[in-house]
Amino acid sequence: MLSEVFIQCPYCGETITVFPDPSLDGQNYIEDCTVCCRPIELHLSVDGDGDALVTARRDDD
Repeated sequence: MLSEVFIQCPYCGETITVFPDPSLDGQNYIEDCTVCCRPIELHLSVDGDGDALVTARRDDD
């Protein structure tokens, strides 16, 4: 089940919504910011309760 996760864009600082798939535990993927359109590198992990945890960073870091 996809859940809504709010993250802060590491480029423009705006809060955006992503819908990570918790079956992809430990995955990295790129998603463009819906505000500034820059590519954000997202790392997905799943906690013990099955909730998705998303870490966002700049693609150029």
